[in-house]
Amino acid sequence: MHVNEAEFLQGISGFLGSYYVTLAVLNGIAALYVWERLEKSRLALVWLALAVFFLALSPLAFSGDSRMMGIISVPGSIRNLVNVVMGIPWAYSTGTLVFLSLLYFFRKFFVKPVVAWSGLNAALLLMGLSITNPSFATIVTKPDNVPIVGLVFLLGFFTWLGANKAVTNDQRMKQGLEPTEKMNSEKILVWPDLVYTELICMIALTALLLVWGILLQAPLEEPASSVKTPNPSKAPWYFLGLQEMLVYYDPWMAGVVLPSLIIFGLMAIPFIDFNKQGNGYYTIEQRKFAYLTFQFGFLVLWVTLIVLGTFLRGPNWNFFGPYEIWDPHKVEALNNIDLSEYFWVIGLERALPSAPAGAGAIEQIGYIILRELPGILLLAGYLLVMPPLMAMTVFRKFFFRMGFLRFMLLANLLLFMMLLPIKMVLRWTVNLKYIIHIDEYFLNF
Repeated sequence: MHVNEAEFLQGISGFLGSYYVTLAVLNGIAALYVWERLEKSRLALVWLALAVFFLALSPLAFSGDSRMMGIISVPGSIRNLVNVVMGIPWAYSTGTLVFLSLLYFFRKFFVKPVVAWSGLNAALLLMGLSITNPSFATIVTKPDNVPIVGLVFLLGFFTWLGANKAVTNDQRMKQGLEPTEKMNSEKILVWPDLVYTELICMIALTALLLVWGILLQAPLEEPASSVKTPNPSKAPWYFLGLQEMLVYYDPWMAGVVLPSLIIFGLMAIPFIDFNKQGNGYYTIEQRKFAYLTFQFGFLVLWVTLIVLGTFLRGPNWNFFGPYEIWDPHKVEALNNIDLSEYFWVIGLERALPSAPAGAGAIEQIGYIILRELPGILLLAGYLLVMPPLMAMTVFRKFFFRMGFLRFMLLANLLLFMMLLPIKMVLRWTVNLKYIIHIDEYFLNF
């Protein structure tokens, strides 16, 4: 092992040992809760055994010895496999979509507290095993990225909490019972009940921020200079989704049109929503379409892009595996091709149509339209043919219940939302750059 790696393991030994002790304490508290409150002794023994397991790992971590730390590390073969898979853009996105689909279809199983707690422990254990890798630790423990790691776990918790309540309500309503929210509909006084709760939360959060500010240095860098720019140069985490969109669309589309449509679509929800069920309580069965649309748009088309931009986009905006060294000299040669080139040059084996020398402005525009005609027809067909096709097939019930105007608004919002994953897949599979490339007037799509 290299000296720098040995020094790295010595440096993180205290943190990693404390990390496993914390996991042991958490599982010990869970075991005590299950034994006293739920009176499930067998399950309590399972969590107690897990606490002992984490406690046994802490001395290995505290030692800082490379041989001991090797025992609590992800094996090299698995790291290499993960690097290869995660370094492929479509594999990451497809894997995320498949994983979330499994969580949805088998939600009755995954929302069980025992399963959720087991999954959380597995994720935290994997985090601990991965921290021993210098490349992984450098990315995850970077002061800029620590909040994002916490947000990922918080997002997972609140998504599970909402799904758990929704599944419980769906099962109760199948039995003819009312949702759990209507069981506790009594009014609670703001003073002192709510104020005391808010005061305690404020004190706890203030203490957390103080500890955070002491343990983690502020991510301040040297003054900005046009001579030396960071590589990679990343936007704040909440804009990384937009920055990822810029890979596939021009700035006017990724930075203006798509975000505007997102805001417009959110404002339009009350006007296009015709389902009166599911108001005031958690449910999935009564609002499947709304639930799936929101989760796909938020988790798949936004959160996964933030995670991708934070942890997998490295120097030169190349893809890197989570255990891969961010080498600024890594070069991935991509020959991105426009749809017009695919049609005229590759398909018909002829040059792109171009106006002859001395042609007027109108004639030049005509040649530009002819050159980009395949992309124009394809996009027009997508936006004009798909809505009536959706109304006659999959969304037939929606069309009759919503009416023409509301359905057309819904259909076009869905089609624009799907433009992002479609363009991403086309870029990853056939290196498609632009569907319509009119660089003369800065109109690229």
